[in-house]
Amino acid sequence: MFEVNFFNPESRMKHQESNIKNQTAIRGFTIVECLIGLAISAMLLTALAVAFNASVINFRENEDMFRTMNNARQALTRMTSQLRTGHAALLTAPSNQCSFFTAANENITYDWRNANQTLYVKMNTTGQEYKLCDNVTDAKFEKIPDPPTDCKGVVISLTVQSGRFQRTLAAAAVIRRDL
Repeated sequence: MFEVNFFNPESRMKHQESNIKNQTAIRGFTIVECLIGLAISAMLLTALAVAFNASVINFRENEDMFRTMNNARQALTRMTSQLRTGHAALLTAPSNQCSFFTAANENITYDWRNANQTLYVKMNTTGQEYKLCDNVTDAKFEKIPDPPTDCKGVVISLTVQSGRFQRTLAAAAVIRRDL
């Protein structure tokens, strides 16, 4: 360092400048700088929280739609496999129903009810009824005639809804009669 001569004004001034530089280097953050940093951090954390919340909501909606679609696919698989091995389907059933006889000669009806948006399977001989699929907003069973009175096959269309999303699944089954 240098020696300070307090009687010399130049020496005193250099000493004061040196003290000022040391004080500014040590002083740290002001309250305003801390508040600005805190505000920026709060905005970033808020944006992160909003993005995370949107991601969680999207995940739940996708999970619900997956479950709904999976139930509808399982219902379609069951209906088409039973129709393919069946031996007679009734052409006179309304478009929201499909009645037929299975390979074991059971009389079965698939029935979609708009009131509770559910697809049921009914064993007509015993009267038992089971819920096959819910969240079904529309179901159509289009019977393909095989003149004069037989049914050649059935085209099934199911529209399912989960939240604000709707999807339509379709399948067709030809009644083989000889299995």
